Amino acid sequence: MKVHFIAIGGSAMHNLAIALHLKGYHVTGSDDEIFDPARSKLAKYGLLPSEIGWFPQKIDSSIDAIILGMHARADNPELLEAQALNLKIYSYPEFLYEQSKDKIRIVVGGSHGKTSITAMIIHILQKLNVACDYMVGAQLTGFEVMVKLSDEAPIIVIEGDEYLTSPLDLRPKFHVYRPTIGIISGIAWDHINVFPTFQKYIEQFEIFAKMIPDDGKLIYCAEDPIVKQVANKIDSSLTIPYSLPAYFIQKGVTFLQTEFGNIPLKIFGKHNLLNLQAAKLACEAVNVSEEDFYRAIQSFKGASKRLELIAENEWSVVYKDFAHSPSKLKATVEAVKEQYSDFEIVACMELHTFSSLTEGFLGQYEGCMDAATIGIIFFDPHAIKHKKLAAISESMIINAFKNEDLFVFSNSEEMKNKLLSLKGKNRLFLLMSSGNFGGINIDEFAKQLLYSPDN
Repeated sequence: MKVHFIAIGGSAMHNLAIALHLKGYHVTGSDDEIFDPARSKLAKYGLLPSEIGWFPQKIDSSIDAIILGMHARADNPELLEAQALNLKIYSYPEFLYEQSKDKIRIVVGGSHGKTSITAMIIHILQKLNVACDYMVGAQLTGFEVMVKLSDEAPIIVIEGDEYLTSPLDLRPKFHVYRPTIGIISGIAWDHINVFPTFQKYIEQFEIFAKMIPDDGKLIYCAEDPIVKQVANKIDSSLTIPYSLPAYFIQKGVTFLQTEFGNIPLKIFGKHNLLNLQAAKLACEAVNVSEEDFYRAIQSFKGASKRLELIAENEWSVVYKDFAHSPSKLKATVEAVKEQYSDFEIVACMELHTFSSLTEGFLGQYEGCMDAATIGIIFFDPHAIKHKKLAAISESMIINAFKNEDLFVFSNSEEMKNKLLSLKGKNRLFLLMSSGNFGGINIDEFAKQLLYSPDN
């Protein structure tokens, strides 16, 4: 089968391209910009386009399917040529569904926790030698490609993003996947450029819940009142609630209290324990025993950039996290505060997404940094211009967070210098962004933040 990707450099797109290449498909693609890690991975598999840009001459009637990325516009010249030739055009969610329509589809939805829950389920099934396909949006330890498609696996695990499917299809992605087993981890308003009101955002999850078939299940977080309202609108025989499990922390390790004994974990934080409960129920729904789940989860270290330990010594610790929305930010800061109760927490967060850089949304961040000893917010004026948003100010951010003690920076060097000045014994630095703080190599910078009596 011959497949051409329009916008092959996207996070999910390049992984899907590699997955189809490994499946034996003939894969080509184009894009007007391709950055690492997509660039290096595509090059490794011989899929990196020889030229950057759009080339309608690449499109001909020999192509069996066009896969269209969200990055491409409706007037893309390759797309227009494909339409003129009446070729079959899929968004990547549509193509993923087409490849998995005869499988049990575990679709993980929610405003937060999607990646972690998806990663946990994949980890468990792999650990227990249960054949499964998957699509997850973050790098996992031990996996090079984050999409796997096969003809044999009876199960596919999909991270179900609520953002739009493609320039031609304005449905949320997780609607397209049509879940057999659906998960809703939490609902907190996001993507205001697409869902201008919270009610409109909630409606997308109501549609998702109503898609559960009669032989399926909706697994939902009962501790989120909005999620409970959504779950209560469908037949209760289809729903399975979950809540925080019993646990304790001893010598820096979180233990689950279970009928099989105390289970040590490599992850921590109440939000991760809730994620774990969702993953457990999903695994049980495909006949994984509770005992086997607990045995396998002990080796799970988390997904990339999700409370990822990147530097430590005997005096200080540095974590990075993808947290950017208010709910993710609050949960992450509180998690490290609980786990490292003897440490002072320096939490530094970048406002980077469309929603977080919009004045009308900033008020959602009220109180989100209050658990930190010292809070720092960074925003890049260039990102605001690129997203064609109105300018925001330091005072606007402080007022939104309702925290007069916040330090706010719009210059990355000034932010770095402030962080370096805060080095000290028993200090934990938490660096949170879906970007890179204006071009910083976060992993390298983390090493500079480690305190030593000698420096």
